[in-house]
Amino acid sequence: MAEAKSGDTVKVAYTGKLEDGTVFDSTENRGPLEFTIGQDRLIKGFEAAVTGMSPGDSKTVELPPEEAYGPRRDEMVLAIDRAQMPEDADPQVGQQLQLTRQDGQPVPATVTEVSESNVTVDANHPLAGRQLTFEIELLELA
Repeated sequence: MAEAKSGDTVKVAYTGKLEDGTVFDSTENRGPLEFTIGQDRLIKGFEAAVTGMSPGDSKTVELPPEEAYGPRRDEMVLAIDRAQMPEDADPQVGQQLQLTRQDGQPVPATVTEVSESNVTVDANHPLAGRQLTFEIELLELA
């Protein structure tokens, strides 16, 4: 039976869980995920896990942060002077903001603290620094 390899388009069903078993993502209610192996559009550990699978195969993989969303980086937590924000801004803890890097690229960030003088935001991916477990089933191989 054919095994998935770089360049193949695959359809998978999966459930992603955190260390405590909490489901953070699943294809259960939205249908399978289709992607081409080797295009680096998914976290590298997920693509590596699918590589070598055959249609009908299932597996469970644990991915350390380095194979998922990377380590948490303290330098991605920023205190922004409120004077640098638009006057009509009303930042709230948990709110999603979009920052702009010096090269013009957008970076999503989450407000983690608000004071009279500063707004602290975290631009780490919400799953950075986390070990993730994926239950994967290869449905189709093209």
